[in-house]
Amino acid sequence: MKVGVVGSGLVGATAAYALTLRGSCSDLMLVDRDEARAQAEAQDIAHAAPISHGTRVSSGGYAALEDCRVVVVAAGANQQPGETRLDLLEKNAAIFRDVIPQVSQHAPDAVLLIATNPVDILTDLAGRLAPNQPVLGSGTVLDSARFRHLIAERAGVDATHVHGYVLGEHGDSEVLAWSTAAVAGLPVADFMRSRGLEWTPEVQSDIDRGTRDAAAAIIGGKRATYYGIGAALARIAEAILDDRRAVLTVSAPTPEYGVSLSLPRIVGARGVEATLTPVLTPEEREGLEASARVLRESGEKVLG
Repeated sequence: MKVGVVGSGLVGATAAYALTLRGSCSDLMLVDRDEARAQAEAQDIAHAAPISHGTRVSSGGYAALEDCRVVVVAAGANQQPGETRLDLLEKNAAIFRDVIPQVSQHAPDAVLLIATNPVDILTDLAGRLAPNQPVLGSGTVLDSARFRHLIAERAGVDATHVHGYVLGEHGDSEVLAWSTAAVAGLPVADFMRSRGLEWTPEVQSDIDRGTRDAAAAIIGGKRATYYGIGAALARIAEAILDDRRAVLTVSAPTPEYGVSLSLPRIVGARGVEATLTPVLTPEEREGLEASARVLRESGEKVLG
């Protein structure tokens, strides 16, 4: 049950910390171009192991990824204030052309879990660079969690009892599929009505805006986001390691849209086991098609 994390910056290190606290794996290997940073992060995280689940945490080069079941790829430049995820594309694509072949060489049997932005296009690129391995991206697992969190705040309930999916791009064109949103099995509007709580187009718009703008607001305040995505990556890795068949909105190649994007997918031991197509409204379907078009057009720069 060994997991590798390539890229020991804020996202990679936080994912490693979450994996350790959750006891997701028995062994954890951090790899980074900055070997001193990887070593320091591994040592710091290892000190949490005796008071959590005893995960063995260490650092090394690419060769140390041997026998990993999952490799989280978080290497790349971070999104800066005022910058979109797609603005990162060319520089992170160049980094991937160096990193992914080395990961694939030393961990040929691992599932590659892509975290670097723009995650959808880089998931496609990773798949081309490692054609014999299962590859998936973190997609909109975090966006869907933000969506659920904001609905739960309005509904006054534990967010684990709220369900709903954000689909398409992990980015500006993402689609909040309100038709999939439910609280305790009830459509959100019905639940709110049953509790005598306010539910208006303005409230729905606030949730929509809060979901879409969450990353920009956090980056504006503290320069980066990492806690939410770190936990999301640990959750996805666990679904693979334990063959949980969890339904998560990860990003993966989607032939009908011609690009990797997020849909509800069953995630198990070999990555994506199946893709589920929710029943969407005409407006949601149009939004998903538009999101795919944005990704296809942007991906042409690096995918050809």
